[in-house]
Amino acid sequence: MATSVTIHFLLLLLICGIVPFIRDAGAESTPGTRTRKFGRSQNVLSLFNLKSKSKFWSESVIRSDFNDLEGSVSKDSGKAALYNYTSSSNLANYMKLSEIDSIYLSVPVNFIFIGFEGKGNHEFKLGREELERWFTKIDHVFEHTRIPPIGEIMTPFYKLNIQKNKENHHLPLISHVNYNFSVHAVLMGEKVTSVFERAIKTLSRKDDISNSRENEKGEVMWQIDIDRMEYIFDTLISYLQIQDSYNIFILNPKYLNNNNNNSTTRYGYRRGLSESEIKLLKENKSLQGQILQSESNKKSLLEIDGMASKPLYGSRPQSNFAFTTTEDIDTMEWSKKSMEALESVAKFNEGKDEFHILLDKASQMVHGRKDGANLILKNELKKSQGDLKGLHSDCLTDSWISQNRWAFIDLNAGPFTWGPAVGGEGVRTELSLPNVKSFKEMTEEEAEEELQGTIRERFSSFDQEHHAIDILLAEMDIYEFFTFKHCKNRRTKLALCEELDERMNELKGELESFRTGEEYAEVHKQKAVDALKRMESWNLFTNAPEENTKYNIARDSFLAHLGSSLWGAMRHVIAPSVSDKPCYYYDKISFQLYFITQERVRSVKQLPVDLNELKEGLSSLILPSQKSMFTQHLVSLAEDPALMMAFAMARHAAAVPVLLVNGTYRSTVRTYLDSSILQYQLQRLNDHSSLKGEHANKRGTLEVPIFWFVQNDGVLVLDKHYQAKSLSNMVLAVQSDEPSWETYLQCNGNCILSDLRNPIKAAVAATAEHLAGLLPLHLVYNHAHDIAIEDWTWSIGSNPMSVTSQGWKISEFQADTMARNYIITSLEESIQTINSAIRQLVAERTTTKGFKIFKSQERVMVEKYNSVIGLWRRISSQCGNLRYGEAAKLLSLLDDASHGFADSVNTTISKLHPVHCTRERKVSVEFDMTTIPAFIFVFGILWFLLKPKRAKPKIN
Repeated sequence: MATSVTIHFLLLLLICGIVPFIRDAGAESTPGTRTRKFGRSQNVLSLFNLKSKSKFWSESVIRSDFNDLEGSVSKDSGKAALYNYTSSSNLANYMKLSEIDSIYLSVPVNFIFIGFEGKGNHEFKLGREELERWFTKIDHVFEHTRIPPIGEIMTPFYKLNIQKNKENHHLPLISHVNYNFSVHAVLMGEKVTSVFERAIKTLSRKDDISNSRENEKGEVMWQIDIDRMEYIFDTLISYLQIQDSYNIFILNPKYLNNNNNNSTTRYGYRRGLSESEIKLLKENKSLQGQILQSESNKKSLLEIDGMASKPLYGSRPQSNFAFTTTEDIDTMEWSKKSMEALESVAKFNEGKDEFHILLDKASQMVHGRKDGANLILKNELKKSQGDLKGLHSDCLTDSWISQNRWAFIDLNAGPFTWGPAVGGEGVRTELSLPNVKSFKEMTEEEAEEELQGTIRERFSSFDQEHHAIDILLAEMDIYEFFTFKHCKNRRTKLALCEELDERMNELKGELESFRTGEEYAEVHKQKAVDALKRMESWNLFTNAPEENTKYNIARDSFLAHLGSSLWGAMRHVIAPSVSDKPCYYYDKISFQLYFITQERVRSVKQLPVDLNELKEGLSSLILPSQKSMFTQHLVSLAEDPALMMAFAMARHAAAVPVLLVNGTYRSTVRTYLDSSILQYQLQRLNDHSSLKGEHANKRGTLEVPIFWFVQNDGVLVLDKHYQAKSLSNMVLAVQSDEPSWETYLQCNGNCILSDLRNPIKAAVAATAEHLAGLLPLHLVYNHAHDIAIEDWTWSIGSNPMSVTSQGWKISEFQADTMARNYIITSLEESIQTINSAIRQLVAERTTTKGFKIFKSQERVMVEKYNSVIGLWRRISSQCGNLRYGEAAKLLSLLDDASHGFADSVNTTISKLHPVHCTRERKVSVEFDMTTIPAFIFVFGILWFLLKPKRAKPKIN
């Protein structure tokens, strides 16, 4: 008997092994998930509060097998097993199961610091201890979040109108799935800094080529060619073999002055041409012809070939924070090759004026990557008019999101501004990013000029009536203020401070003479005594200590601001919020394109739509493991009365108030289509006509209907402000004949213009939201406000979610966000299914009669549960390596496994319930002296009420 109990006890311990992936809320953390008890309290994460118990997936956990679970089901049906069963209170306790609170997905991130080794701007130097002290304070764990549907963007002025009712959401706004960031700080050496400084100088050209003079502030603005700058970053990432991580670069270069005078130099990054270059191109028809006839010139391109990679690390550290310093010898080959390539480009541009530099740049764009500004320029040049009406410049920015998995911020570029023009929240300002210039100490000339200005201001109100002691005290006040500000706790001592030290000694002697002189009044003597006491307590001109208080406060403020900015990159770029619509993974995506025109068009080729570019933009939304299909339909309003009626019912006009960048108020009458009415009418047509696509009923295929309205005359938009919009079951897009439509957005004081003739970017963005919940980069869920907020800082890059550029192909950041949303939707529903089944097991009591029936079903439930846990592990492991396509292939298996466990729980409970109703049914009736009289009394009442009554005669 003792042996049986021991074996059963060991088997129970093995049963506990079926949940190695789950931990109790108060127990030791286990990588991957966290469980909860009933009546749990919500865990609130602070912005700068690290979760110390959170862990990451380790190799041992990922590679663990489930062979040890084969014996987890106890086969013992003896008295000890029965006792353990009945004493567990419910089936969930017996199986050691509790609800899943959260699942962690590991996200690898590298913060790469360039110019912080002491050779960058202002010789700023960062060390391991300082980085670790600040960057471990950033939350490395936060929840996946969702945003409810957004209403009108100008209600009443540029303010988002977002639903706050949480009861109507299929999935929770704050997800069970958490991102667990593994942050790796990498400090680059001096040679890498030199390459980027050289690249900024070589790849820059003037922003305003029409005016060689400086602006009002004595500044010259330069624009850096971001296309070739991206190549520098790509080669460095490839050289270090860090493509399997998200990389955020922080640049602090010394900008090499391109001017021959002492004017201030400012620079920014841009794709395409500036406004002055576009203006010159519009005026010069011969230049347009030269660009179209030009051929690709490899000399103007960067070519860095023949390099062997040198991995940054053998295996990535699995910790919340790690620090690596690269020596110059580690990047010597890349630095050398890059410098040679940049030198070749510099020689190619040597001696060229702005005209020929513009010709070279425009030729590169025409023959370069076919997207955004490059393709717009090529298409505009090919038009017969040559007026280039649809050609607009992208914004100058000091940060960038590439098409690959990296982004950067340049702390010395700009600063620049963008966002809503005259209203709205979260706008990008000149103070949005930290400023390295805050560490700049005042020079001798600047200090002397400030001191003289302070003296003039202080003594401007003095006249001959003021006593000599008052003049001395005023002079002492000036020196005291100046020395506290510029002499105390300074790294390099000013010579002016030494002169002030000598002058203060002279002042001390003069005050002493006032104190001892008999010819002075008592009031003046008392002033001198008080001033001397003040001087005795001063310690203004002593040598600066090792740790400079003022300098350290500035550094701490800078690092806090930088940490906040990098946290914003994690929140907006790497793991942004998505729409609350559940998005599922499909093997095939069928895009049904309905082009709706006012008059009949014989062929799609006759439409003013670049169909190839539209298909390429939509194809960028497809994962590598998915397949896309396109079907075009031509629909004429003139030939379809029902559709004409739907269009007419949805068309409205509204007086829209417009505030321009310069503060001018203007009211415009805007014609628009009401998306809700249009959706309702199109749904009715879909039910009674042939608007359904070819793949509507095929399993594993998602059909995306895109209704594209072509308006030939006047401006027509959606819901007053949109070119395209995502709805619950369709995407709407409107194309009008207006090349320069003023939006409510601005960048650097200029209104952002939109070409309504080409709504591809807006259509791709709306389709991305419809397909996978992708939202604009400036939107994010805020826990404190419990609603979405705007932050336009990271609305950058050549992608459809950015407002500062015209590109319409999504980046790898956004492709990963889409894939993760597919995965998280399935994980969320899997958790809901498992938790619902566990709650059923909690409600089911353990009884002696049901023991054998439960034991017959236990193995099936354990196997199904193990299958779900195994898939969770595999999916999390693939996500940690950024192989989201491979993880997405497992989602159908996860759905089947989750419902399989739920079905096995339902089957077990249904088999237990007949037992409760029959075998345990027992009727007990007690008889005493009052029982028989009670029966007789009840029988008498019933007879009196139910006895047949005598029929009454009928009288007419």
